[in-house]
Amino acid sequence: MPYADNGGVSLYYEVDGDGDQTVVLLADAGYGAWQWSWQYPGLAGGREIVVPNARGTGRSDDPGEYSVAAMAADLDAVLADHGARKAHLVGAGLGGMVALQYALEYSRGRSLSLLGTSAGGPRTEMFPDGVRDRLLADADDPAALRRSLDPVAGEELLDTDELVEDVVAWRREEDADRDAARGHLDAMAAFDASDRLYEITLPALVLHGEGDRVVPIEDGRRLADGLPNGEFRGFPGERFFFVERSKAVNDALVGFLDERREDE
Repeated sequence: MPYADNGGVSLYYEVDGDGDQTVVLLADAGYGAWQWSWQYPGLAGGREIVVPNARGTGRSDDPGEYSVAAMAADLDAVLADHGARKAHLVGAGLGGMVALQYALEYSRGRSLSLLGTSAGGPRTEMFPDGVRDRLLADADDPAALRRSLDPVAGEELLDTDELVEDVVAWRREEDADRDAARGHLDAMAAFDASDRLYEITLPALVLHGEGDRVVPIEDGRRLADGLPNGEFRGFPGERFFFVERSKAVNDALVGFLDERREDE
Protein backbone atom coordinates (compact mmCIF):
# COMPACT_ATOMS: atom_id res chain seq x y z
CA MET A 1 0.00 0.00 0.00
CA PRO A 2 1.66 3.26 -1.11
CA TYR A 3 2.10 6.17 1.28
CA ALA A 4 3.70 9.51 0.53
CA ASP A 5 5.19 11.85 3.13
CA ASN A 6 4.79 15.62 3.29
CA GLY A 7 6.76 17.02 6.21
CA GLY A 8 5.83 14.13 8.46
CA VAL A 9 2.21 13.85 7.28
CA SER A 10 1.62 10.35 5.91
CA LEU A 11 -0.67 10.33 2.87
CA TYR A 12 -2.26 7.16 1.57
CA TYR A 13 -3.08 6.80 -2.11
CA GLU A 14 -4.20 4.08 -4.47
CA VAL A 15 -3.17 3.51 -8.08
CA ASP A 16 -4.92 1.35 -10.63
CA GLY A 17 -5.12 1.01 -14.37
CA ASP A 18 -2.57 1.55 -17.08
CA GLY A 19 -2.31 3.87 -20.03
CA ASP A 20 -0.72 6.97 -21.48
CA GLN A 21 -2.49 9.40 -19.12
CA THR A 22 -2.23 9.72 -15.35
CA VAL A 23 -5.44 11.07 -13.84
CA VAL A 24 -5.69 12.12 -10.18
CA LEU A 25 -9.09 12.23 -8.44
CA LEU A 26 -9.36 14.75 -5.58
CA ALA A 27 -12.45 14.49 -3.37
CA ASP A 28 -14.60 17.27 -1.93
CA ALA A 29 -14.39 18.57 1.64
CA GLY A 30 -14.66 15.83 4.23
CA TYR A 31 -15.40 13.00 1.82
CA GLY A 32 -13.36 9.87 1.28
CA ALA A 33 -12.26 8.27 -1.97
CA TRP A 34 -15.66 6.52 -2.25
CA GLN A 35 -16.94 9.75 -3.81
CA TRP A 36 -15.30 8.76 -7.10
CA SER A 37 -17.04 5.38 -7.34
CA TRP A 38 -19.16 6.65 -10.23
CA GLN A 39 -16.31 8.25 -12.20
CA TYR A 40 -13.60 5.66 -11.75
CA PRO A 41 -15.10 3.03 -14.08
CA GLY A 42 -15.68 5.60 -16.81
CA LEU A 43 -12.18 7.07 -16.66
CA ALA A 44 -10.10 3.94 -16.06
CA GLY A 45 -10.01 2.62 -19.62
CA GLY A 46 -6.56 3.37 -21.04
CA ARG A 47 -5.59 5.57 -18.10
CA GLU A 48 -3.70 5.26 -14.85
CA ILE A 49 -5.91 6.48 -11.99
CA VAL A 50 -4.42 7.86 -8.77
CA VAL A 51 -6.81 8.38 -5.85
CA PRO A 52 -5.27 10.03 -2.77
CA ASN A 53 -6.89 10.08 0.66
CA ALA A 54 -6.88 13.76 1.61
CA ARG A 55 -5.36 14.59 5.00
CA GLY A 56 -7.90 13.78 7.67
CA THR A 57 -9.72 11.16 5.58
CA GLY A 58 -9.34 7.43 5.05
CA ARG A 59 -5.88 6.08 5.87
CA SER A 60 -4.06 9.41 5.67
CA ASP A 61 -2.83 11.26 8.76
CA ASP A 62 -4.91 13.98 10.39
CA PRO A 63 -2.42 16.70 11.35
CA GLY A 64 -5.09 19.24 12.32
CA GLU A 65 -4.12 21.74 9.57
CA TYR A 66 -6.21 21.77 6.43
CA SER A 67 -5.35 24.75 4.23
CA VAL A 68 -5.67 24.42 0.46
CA ALA A 69 -1.96 25.27 0.17
CA ALA A 70 -1.05 22.38 2.50
CA MET A 71 -3.25 20.01 0.51
CA ALA A 72 -1.63 21.10 -2.74
CA ALA A 73 1.74 20.27 -1.18
CA ASP A 74 0.27 16.90 -0.18
CA LEU A 75 -0.69 16.31 -3.80
CA ASP A 76 2.82 17.09 -4.99
CA ALA A 77 4.22 14.66 -2.42
CA VAL A 78 1.90 11.94 -3.73
CA LEU A 79 2.84 12.56 -7.36
CA ALA A 80 6.54 12.67 -6.51
CA ASP A 81 6.29 9.44 -4.52
CA HIS A 82 4.47 7.78 -7.39
CA GLY A 83 6.99 9.09 -9.91
CA ALA A 84 4.39 10.86 -12.04
CA ARG A 85 5.94 13.49 -14.29
CA LYS A 86 2.60 14.92 -15.45
CA ALA A 87 -0.99 14.38 -14.30
CA HIS A 88 -4.49 15.44 -15.24
CA LEU A 89 -6.24 16.70 -12.11
CA VAL A 90 -9.94 16.05 -11.50
CA GLY A 91 -11.25 17.74 -8.35
CA ALA A 92 -14.65 18.19 -6.75
CA GLY A 93 -15.27 21.22 -4.52
CA LEU A 94 -12.32 21.46 -2.16
CA GLY A 95 -10.46 19.01 -4.42
CA GLY A 96 -10.96 21.42 -7.30
CA MET A 97 -9.52 24.24 -5.20
CA VAL A 98 -6.50 22.05 -4.46
CA ALA A 99 -6.12 21.49 -8.20
CA LEU A 100 -6.24 25.26 -8.83
CA GLN A 101 -3.65 25.93 -6.12
CA TYR A 102 -1.50 23.15 -7.49
CA ALA A 103 -1.60 24.70 -10.95
CA LEU A 104 -0.44 28.00 -9.46
CA GLU A 105 2.43 26.60 -7.41
CA TYR A 106 3.63 23.35 -9.02
CA SER A 107 4.51 22.06 -12.46
CA ARG A 108 3.17 18.52 -12.78
CA GLY A 109 -0.41 19.48 -13.73
CA ARG A 110 -1.44 18.74 -17.31
CA SER A 111 -5.11 19.76 -17.25
CA LEU A 112 -7.85 20.63 -14.76
CA SER A 113 -11.36 19.21 -14.49
CA LEU A 114 -13.19 21.14 -11.76
CA LEU A 115 -16.54 19.93 -10.44
CA GLY A 116 -18.64 22.20 -8.23
CA THR A 117 -15.63 24.42 -7.58
CA SER A 118 -15.22 28.11 -6.76
CA ALA A 119 -12.21 30.40 -7.07
CA GLY A 120 -13.22 31.95 -3.73
CA GLY A 121 -12.75 35.61 -3.03
CA PRO A 122 -15.18 38.41 -2.22
CA ARG A 123 -17.70 37.50 -4.91
CA THR A 124 -18.15 33.90 -3.86
CA GLU A 125 -21.60 32.74 -2.81
CA MET A 126 -20.47 29.55 -1.06
CA PHE A 127 -22.39 28.15 1.92
CA PRO A 128 -25.60 30.21 1.68
CA ASP A 129 -28.41 29.94 4.23
CA GLY A 130 -26.47 28.08 6.90
CA VAL A 131 -25.86 25.09 4.65
CA ARG A 132 -22.31 24.72 5.99
CA ASP A 133 -23.45 23.46 9.40
CA ARG A 134 -25.85 21.02 7.74
CA LEU A 135 -22.93 19.29 6.04
CA LEU A 136 -21.27 18.31 9.32
CA ALA A 137 -22.10 14.98 10.93
CA ASP A 138 -20.63 12.59 13.45
CA ALA A 139 -19.17 9.60 11.60
CA ASP A 140 -20.52 7.31 14.34
CA ASP A 141 -24.10 8.51 13.81
CA PRO A 142 -25.61 6.92 10.66
CA ALA A 143 -28.78 9.00 10.95
CA ALA A 144 -26.76 12.24 11.07
CA LEU A 145 -24.69 11.10 8.09
CA ARG A 146 -27.92 10.46 6.21
CA ARG A 147 -29.29 13.93 7.07
CA SER A 148 -26.05 15.61 5.99
CA LEU A 149 -26.69 14.32 2.47
CA ASP A 150 -29.80 16.51 2.16
CA PRO A 151 -27.93 19.68 1.06
CA VAL A 152 -25.86 17.87 -1.56
CA ALA A 153 -28.07 15.19 -3.10
CA GLY A 154 -31.32 15.26 -5.02
CA GLU A 155 -34.35 13.05 -4.73
CA GLU A 156 -33.02 10.65 -7.35
CA LEU A 157 -30.25 9.59 -4.96
CA LEU A 158 -32.03 10.08 -1.65
CA ASP A 159 -35.08 8.08 -2.68
CA THR A 160 -32.93 5.00 -3.35
CA ASP A 161 -32.70 3.44 0.11
CA GLU A 162 -30.12 0.80 -0.79
CA LEU A 163 -27.80 3.38 -2.37
CA VAL A 164 -28.16 5.73 0.60
CA GLU A 165 -27.28 2.88 2.97
CA ASP A 166 -24.18 2.11 0.90
CA VAL A 167 -23.11 5.77 0.90
CA VAL A 168 -23.58 6.05 4.67
CA ALA A 169 -21.50 2.90 5.19
CA TRP A 170 -18.72 4.21 2.96
CA ARG A 171 -18.78 7.55 4.74
CA ARG A 172 -18.46 5.90 8.17
CA GLU A 173 -15.36 4.07 6.93
CA GLU A 174 -13.59 6.74 4.85
CA ASP A 175 -14.85 10.27 5.61
CA ALA A 176 -13.22 12.84 7.86
CA ASP A 177 -14.47 13.05 11.42
CA ARG A 178 -16.49 16.11 12.42
CA ASP A 179 -13.49 18.22 13.44
CA ALA A 180 -11.50 17.42 10.30
CA ALA A 181 -14.55 18.01 8.10
CA ARG A 182 -14.96 21.41 9.74
CA GLY A 183 -11.30 22.11 8.95
CA HIS A 184 -11.88 21.16 5.31
CA LEU A 185 -14.85 23.51 5.06
CA ASP A 186 -12.84 26.29 6.70
CA ALA A 187 -10.14 25.74 4.08
CA MET A 188 -12.73 26.17 1.35
CA ALA A 189 -14.04 29.37 2.92
CA ALA A 190 -10.52 30.83 3.23
CA PHE A 191 -9.43 29.99 -0.32
CA ASP A 192 -9.07 32.89 -2.74
CA ALA A 193 -7.53 32.46 -6.19
CA SER A 194 -9.93 34.90 -7.81
CA ASP A 195 -7.26 37.47 -8.67
CA ARG A 196 -4.75 34.89 -9.95
CA LEU A 197 -6.85 32.83 -12.35
CA TYR A 198 -5.18 34.52 -15.32
CA GLU A 199 -1.95 32.76 -14.29
CA ILE A 200 -3.50 29.31 -14.80
CA THR A 201 -3.11 28.55 -18.49
CA LEU A 202 -3.77 24.81 -18.34
CA PRO A 203 -6.80 23.53 -20.25
CA ALA A 204 -9.67 23.57 -17.76
CA LEU A 205 -13.13 22.01 -17.85
CA VAL A 206 -15.53 23.45 -15.26
CA LEU A 207 -18.60 21.32 -14.54
CA HIS A 208 -21.35 22.38 -12.15
CA GLY A 209 -24.73 21.22 -10.91
CA GLU A 210 -27.47 23.71 -11.72
CA GLY A 211 -29.07 23.24 -8.30
CA ASP A 212 -25.86 23.18 -6.21
CA ARG A 213 -26.73 24.55 -2.75
CA VAL A 214 -23.15 24.56 -1.41
CA VAL A 215 -21.31 26.36 -4.23
CA PRO A 216 -23.95 27.98 -6.46
CA ILE A 217 -23.55 27.65 -10.18
CA GLU A 218 -22.70 31.36 -10.54
CA ASP A 219 -19.38 30.63 -8.82
CA GLY A 220 -18.63 27.97 -11.42
CA ARG A 221 -19.41 30.29 -14.29
CA ARG A 222 -17.14 32.99 -12.86
CA LEU A 223 -14.39 30.42 -12.43
CA ALA A 224 -14.59 29.30 -16.04
CA ASP A 225 -14.74 32.89 -17.28
CA GLY A 226 -11.62 33.79 -15.29
CA LEU A 227 -9.50 30.92 -16.56
CA PRO A 228 -7.71 31.69 -19.85
CA ASN A 229 -8.52 28.24 -21.22
CA GLY A 230 -11.66 27.54 -19.23
CA GLU A 231 -14.76 25.81 -20.58
CA PHE A 232 -18.03 25.66 -18.64
CA ARG A 233 -20.82 23.06 -18.68
CA GLY A 234 -23.84 22.95 -16.42
CA PHE A 235 -25.72 19.77 -15.55
CA PRO A 236 -29.11 19.06 -14.00
CA GLY A 237 -28.72 18.12 -10.35
CA GLU A 238 -27.31 19.34 -7.08
CA ARG A 239 -23.88 19.08 -5.42
CA PHE A 240 -23.66 15.38 -6.27
CA PHE A 241 -24.62 15.96 -9.91
CA PHE A 242 -21.64 13.83 -10.97
CA VAL A 243 -23.25 10.91 -9.11
CA GLU A 244 -26.81 11.54 -10.28
CA ARG A 245 -25.75 12.32 -13.89
CA SER A 246 -22.67 10.14 -13.93
CA LYS A 247 -22.97 8.98 -17.54
CA ALA A 248 -23.22 12.50 -18.96
CA VAL A 249 -20.47 13.79 -16.65
CA ASN A 250 -18.18 10.88 -17.48
CA ASP A 251 -18.74 11.45 -21.18
CA ALA A 252 -17.68 15.09 -20.73
CA LEU A 253 -14.60 14.14 -18.72
CA VAL A 254 -13.52 11.40 -21.11
CA GLY A 255 -13.99 13.67 -24.12
CA PHE A 256 -11.94 16.42 -22.48
CA LEU A 257 -9.15 14.00 -21.53
CA ASP A 258 -9.14 12.37 -24.95
CA GLU A 259 -8.64 15.80 -26.55
CA ARG A 260 -5.55 16.22 -24.40
CA ARG A 261 -3.99 13.02 -25.81
CA GLU A 262 -3.14 14.94 -28.97
CA ASP A 263 -0.88 17.20 -26.92
CA GLU A 264 0.78 14.51 -24.79
